[in-house]
Amino acid sequence: MRASSRTKAGHNTRPRRRERLRLLFVCTGNSARSQMAEGLANQIGKGQIEAHSAGTMPAGVNSHAIAVMRESGIDISSHYSKGIEEVPGPFDLVVTLCDHAATLCPPSTWPCPSEHWSTPDPSFVGGGADSVRQAFREVRDRLETQIETLLHRLRSTSRRE
Repeated sequence: MRASSRTKAGHNTRPRRRERLRLLFVCTGNSARSQMAEGLANQIGKGQIEAHSAGTMPAGVNSHAIAVMRESGIDISSHYSKGIEEVPGPFDLVVTLCDHAATLCPPSTWPCPSEHWSTPDPSFVGGGADSVRQAFREVRDRLETQIETLLHRLRSTSRRE
């Protein structure tokens, strides 16, 4: 679960100063992890964050993701799966959430800092609906903690500049 900062040669590793930080969360299907991260970051950021999500092979938003986000008071039911090319930059930070997306989108893809958070795909958990829903909750909670940590780190860096 270690996040690593990576950047294309010659690019500053710190986000550019702007009124709102622009974040992009990327996974393969843009169906669960990245959708939940987008909703969480926009909620946690309270207007200081403009989060987006995209996928390398968009597959539709997973109904379990919508349900567990609703449990947290966040409505992502109007979200839709998008390809990376559909989300215009620039971004202050790109976060890949699955190993496949990180392989397809190496750091040189982004003209900004990027991080990789290897996050398990809750869609592939075995068992019944209750097991799958619990896996989605665990990923949601994990992403919430990671996003809170990221925002704290970015705000601390911004204050020191």
